[in-house]
Amino acid sequence: MPQQSPESTSKAIVRLENLSKIYQQGKLTVTAVDNVSLEIQNGDFAVLCGPSGSGKTSILNMIGGLDVASSGKVWIDNIDLSTLNRSKLSDIRKNRIGFVFQAYNLIPVMTAYENAAFVLTLQGVSDKECQQRVMATLKSVGLEGLEHRRPDEMSGGQQQRVAIARAIVTKPAIVLADEPTANVDSHTAEALLNLMQELNRQYNITFLFSTHDQHVMDRAKRIIKVLDGHIEADLRKD
Repeated sequence: MPQQSPESTSKAIVRLENLSKIYQQGKLTVTAVDNVSLEIQNGDFAVLCGPSGSGKTSILNMIGGLDVASSGKVWIDNIDLSTLNRSKLSDIRKNRIGFVFQAYNLIPVMTAYENAAFVLTLQGVSDKECQQRVMATLKSVGLEGLEHRRPDEMSGGQQQRVAIARAIVTKPAIVLADEPTANVDSHTAEALLNLMQELNRQYNITFLFSTHDQHVMDRAKRIIKVLDGHIEADLRKD
């Protein structure tokens, strides 16, 4: 049975407790994340921001279970990731976390529908329910009628919308987005931010971004500034 956090607040989707990540590069020891403690609340629309090498992506990857902390703990929905074996950690990623990557990470031979449905298939969702959820989600991200197109038949913005649909169709506890506007033009970036902001407002989906894009920071409800592996500031907007 996964260990649960007795201290975590009821609204905290994510809790980081004295989290550190140290890399060994030859004889050089690099501390990417240094003793970070942080909570992400249900419904947050938050950004981890800072210059390249500040540690923001390392923090995001440890929250997502894509990287393992050198010390400290990550709690997702009151479950301590460090207590999970590989199979149970995979289940958490599959069922509780949605990912949006700057490189989209779509499967090129699959259609938009198939990409969006991929995790639902892994979850064992029935064909009927899968179709209903995927089609409704594709419509919500503005891709109705494009479900049969493969990634190479879509624009960068459309591909990122497929990635967002894939991330939210499973109804995750949190969506982690690593530089989601990095590979699209400014007009497309604004449209994607409008979409994610609306999903946050309408469905209370929790988003955590890693970014140095000022446009993303301007939209955030909460700005968490990261520098040299530390949380430098944590600011909530009214």
